[in-house]
Amino acid sequence: MLNIISIGIHLIILGLIVPPVWGQSLTHPPSDTNFDGKDIVEIITPQQSIITAEIADTPAERSTGLMFRTQMPSDHGMLFIFRELDYWNFWMKNTKMPLDIIWLDVDWKVVHIESHVPICTKTDDSCPRYRTLKEALYVLELRAGMAEHFNILVDSQLTVK
Repeated sequence: MLNIISIGIHLIILGLIVPPVWGQSLTHPPSDTNFDGKDIVEIITPQQSIITAEIADTPAERSTGLMFRTQMPSDHGMLFIFRELDYWNFWMKNTKMPLDIIWLDVDWKVVHIESHVPICTKTDDSCPRYRTLKEALYVLELRAGMAEHFNILVDSQLTVK
């Protein structure tokens, strides 16, 4: 009986010292990356290539994304910044060019890629949705085929400046 009480007390103390991992959410991106006032960032690929990415960090910007654009330079993209880790869904409604969609974790490590996502010509809200298999904090959209061109794979480490 004493051992059970002792174990219970140790678990309570441990819970006070080491907060549980489950249920935690980020209220902001990590402090080592400051996006305040920035419209564009540079993303360094595993091959040390530079992608110039527009920032979409408000609900309106994330909602619009790359809609209605018909072209984008091969070394450009859009970086979606969220305030918490989640399984973020993306769709191609009103997007006029095929894309690669790359989900990244809090440490800028690639957790999922959807390559060559086709445009959706449907006018209602029935376009397919694309979702990560792991929680992500950031999503990078590039022209279709550019993830492969830049050698971006699941587990690749990207750097943002």
